[in-house]
Amino acid sequence: MKVAVLGAGVAGIAAAYYLWRDGHEVTVLERQPGPALETSFGNAGGLCPSFAGPWAAPGMIGKVLKMALQRQAPIRFSLSPSPRKLAWLARWLGNCNAERFRANKLRMQRVAHYSDACLRELAGSGLPVDFDYHQDGTLQVFRSEADLKAVAAITQALDEYEVPWQLLDNTGARRLEPALAASRAPIAGALYLPLDGSGDSHKFATGLATYLAGQGVSFRYGTQVRALVLAGDRIQGAQLAGQAGLVAADAYVVALGPQAPFLLRPLGLALPVYPLKGYSITARVDDPACAPRVAIMDEYNKVMISRLGGRIRAAGMAELKGYGLAVDPARVAFLKDVVREWFPRGIGLDDAQPWAGLRPMTPDGPAILGKTRYANLYLDCGHGSNGWTQACGTGKIVADIVAGRAPEVDLDGLTAERFS
Repeated sequence: MKVAVLGAGVAGIAAAYYLWRDGHEVTVLERQPGPALETSFGNAGGLCPSFAGPWAAPGMIGKVLKMALQRQAPIRFSLSPSPRKLAWLARWLGNCNAERFRANKLRMQRVAHYSDACLRELAGSGLPVDFDYHQDGTLQVFRSEADLKAVAAITQALDEYEVPWQLLDNTGARRLEPALAASRAPIAGALYLPLDGSGDSHKFATGLATYLAGQGVSFRYGTQVRALVLAGDRIQGAQLAGQAGLVAADAYVVALGPQAPFLLRPLGLALPVYPLKGYSITARVDDPACAPRVAIMDEYNKVMISRLGGRIRAAGMAELKGYGLAVDPARVAFLKDVVREWFPRGIGLDDAQPWAGLRPMTPDGPAILGKTRYANLYLDCGHGSNGWTQACGTGKIVADIVAGRAPEVDLDGLTAERFS
């Protein structure tokens, strides 16, 4: 069967891999000049199934207002009127309660741990894909006793989802991660999540795309899909910007991140996916002994610091401000300050590479996967800040659905039907 994958971010490349592995003739269409050059390029690097959960949570509204008082508020909202943004916010507010949070968290945990198993299998399969992958866990660090009060609720949730954890004091955290010895940041306590890992999603997608191209998968970069053309209840073809004719396939998988709603709206498919802008810096490690192996989650500043081979990636922030990608120098300076506070030596921050990207968020948290009302159109959208963690799992799920197989994961709450 001929399958067209729309989008070459990490989710699209993972889907292309599993579709190719099933024996399909796969073509990937991507508007950028190469794979993983948008949301997947500079994310935090954390592969964190233990952390997977919705942004919509009980008490989140109060937390957002409290964070607004910080010098560099981790979350910022634009007050500019936008019907799509306001509609998304209304749905998000409706999910900020304990019942909805529990249901959505369970759905995301289901996908995240399945995806982690898929990635481990892929990484151990002998494919020539090097992406600085390591599994040293995540250390969620709490700076104050007040912040530490949140641990009881966190660990209760972890126990419910059968996620192993270990609570450490200041000494235990610094013993676990020796690079914290020189840290100037206070540590009231820390939660260690041993199942988590780190890796470079851009290197993963680039390496896997290169391998797939050598196996016959077609990659058409610099190609923007302007519209999907209907013929009855099926997609007849993809119309490309500036080109005559259609790209025809037997099945189409949409993995376009924040751009997916624009392509699907003319088909009567209204996906509630809206971008949350995030920032990162990537810095050279000059002294390996001074850089962490475990991923550090600074809970107060909502910044994750992860080790990617000979580099350090620090990422955070969530700005609900639309689709602009301008890099705010103040945000970059803030990330550098956070890294310096935790790891004051051995990291070349002066020439760190800044980046900003858009996370395709659903208002309830889980991604949108699987079938649509059109017989040959499938979705792999709305991964939010968990795209890297969930990409292999969602790719395998969608490939199973395209092949007519029942996925190995329960799809309850993971399809577009929940927004009908």
